[in-house]
Amino acid sequence: MSGTSPARESFSWERIVRSPLNLVSALLILMGLIILIVRFSGGIGAVTALDNKTPWGLWVSFDLLCGIALAAGGYMVCCAVCLLGLKKYRAVLAPAIATAFLGYFFEVIALLADVGQPWRLPYPLFSPGPQSVLFIVGLCVALYLLVSFIQLGAHLTLPAWPFLKKARELAVRFFVPLTVLGATVAVIHQASLGGLYLIAPGKLHPLWYSRFLPLFFLVSSMYAGLSMVILEGSLTRHARKEITLGFGKAAGLVMVSYFLIRVFDCALEGNCAWLGTGYGALWLVEILGLTLLPCLIYLLAARWQNIGLIRLASGLAVAGLVLNRFCVGIVAFNWQLPTAERYFPSLGEIGLSVSLVVMLVSLYRFLSSRMVAPHPES
Repeated sequence: MSGTSPARESFSWERIVRSPLNLVSALLILMGLIILIVRFSGGIGAVTALDNKTPWGLWVSFDLLCGIALAAGGYMVCCAVCLLGLKKYRAVLAPAIATAFLGYFFEVIALLADVGQPWRLPYPLFSPGPQSVLFIVGLCVALYLLVSFIQLGAHLTLPAWPFLKKARELAVRFFVPLTVLGATVAVIHQASLGGLYLIAPGKLHPLWYSRFLPLFFLVSSMYAGLSMVILEGSLTRHARKEITLGFGKAAGLVMVSYFLIRVFDCALEGNCAWLGTGYGALWLVEILGLTLLPCLIYLLAARWQNIGLIRLASGLAVAGLVLNRFCVGIVAFNWQLPTAERYFPSLGEIGLSVSLVVMLVSLYRFLSSRMVAPHPES
């Protein structure tokens, strides 16, 4: 492949030292590794501000809830290309799958750091408790990570080893069944993440708590995943006008549904009285400024065929998703506690999250340089 040599050169030590951006990235990754060493040698309390009142903090809200939602573009693009026959989106299939795989892979890393006894993480798979939402979450993570890994293998240039060649042929042959399995697992996983917070009606603020949280998480992940694909496409060679316009229109239509169900839920549950409070102002920023506004921009930009506006809307939509997950996991959680007892992330938590993002972007750059541009025919 003609692009292999430059890609390899870009990841050489000489290139890292010469490029300030690569050097900063390497230092941030090193910082994350040091934090992980301190965490596993000194315990989770050595690097986090978590306690019994707030056992889930930044690593769950950002690395897990946000990361998984933004990875939803993988299964959606796969369904569009392989199940709906929309071949014009084939150019972004490999990048979307890479994003999905990396999102789930780094979720596992975040979970290993966040769980008090990480060696017990696979226990639910061998001692299942199907009545537990956490069991569903763990099973979906394991299954989709495997599925996305196999799908990614079908789009990478691999060494010409007989075993790898045979494995890639099998991945191409079973790509469509894998797409069906991956989409089913991903949909269940997105919804089950919202279901985790159904057990905390007294801890989560009424403006964000709802019996429909699984539905909210699922629908918001759909437009956020598409928005993330648009953002990635704007930074790579995979960006095409017809692809960006199609994804922008689809994301806008999904956001209309999300906006309506959130507003109707607020009204039906009698939560409008909270809109005059500080939490109400934050809720309005999320729903009006980072949901309705990008929704309208998406639809108008698709009508006017304005790529710049679509990219602006995608950034606002991703920001709205991040704000929602932060509100559910941190800001609006334990909202009744005094300010002095509220959770605030430690420098160790922030540092590891930043480091994981840098690792994800670096691995994405590495994989994108080794992707096969066309989707292999199944």
